[in-house]
Amino acid sequence: MNQTDLNHLHRCVALAAQAVEAGDAPFGSILVAGDGAVLFEDRNRIGGGDPTRHPEFAIVRWAVEHLSPEDRRAATVYTSGEHCAMCAAAHGLAGLGRIVYASSTAQLTRWMEELGKPPLGITPLPITAVIEDAEVEGPVEALADTIRALHARSRA
Repeated sequence: MNQTDLNHLHRCVALAAQAVEAGDAPFGSILVAGDGAVLFEDRNRIGGGDPTRHPEFAIVRWAVEHLSPEDRRAATVYTSGEHCAMCAAAHGLAGLGRIVYASSTAQLTRWMEELGKPPLGITPLPITAVIEDAEVEGPVEALADTIRALHARSRA
């Protein structure tokens, strides 16, 4: 992981903060092309009642509509939190490349319990349990306290 990766993760955390302000769960993600151009970004939008409105899932939809299979493989998805099983499966099916996340599913599970929040409602699997050959990096311990604080503030 290099400084460019960390810069993209900081943007994801900023998107996660926007999600919290909007009443959604604290997750934000961006898609970066193989040449380094930011192609798409989004934040969690589950507050409207659709529990599938995760930013990683939005990235998959956008990538399938706008990128060739080769460009999808060359792209990197940066996200504030490790993909859930739904998003990991979509990522793998779409043939997207590397995933870099700031906080892990294991951290999220622990934080939810510590904060007295309800469980996730799905089995908390790591990405590599869903996509066998996934290239993943994370978590970033330097961002853990910030992300945990967003989960503490979140009403979603």
